[in-house]
Amino acid sequence: MSEELIDIFQRARDLIARPENDFAWSSWKDAQAAAQELDAIIADLQAGRRPDALTMQVIFAPTGPMQEVSLSSGWGNRFLGLAEEFDAALARAARS
Repeated sequence: MSEELIDIFQRARDLIARPENDFAWSSWKDAQAAAQELDAIIADLQAGRRPDALTMQVIFAPTGPMQEVSLSSGWGNRFLGLAEEFDAALARAARS
């Protein structure tokens, strides 16, 4: 479970770190703020701690900060695929 979520959040971080990203519509101020939030979640998962589900869900939510960046930066379809993977991984984690 954790490995799967770590992989998803690391790929999310890679997308957020793109230099051409537009954060104007996101609740994240900039790439650094987004990276800090994602890094904290990744660190918790790597340490064997499960971050609050709602905290993780907000990042991938419709009109959440990551979707807003993806839409204004031209990688909305990649976001949708990653969000679907996240939803499935979180559902599996909840059952375990």
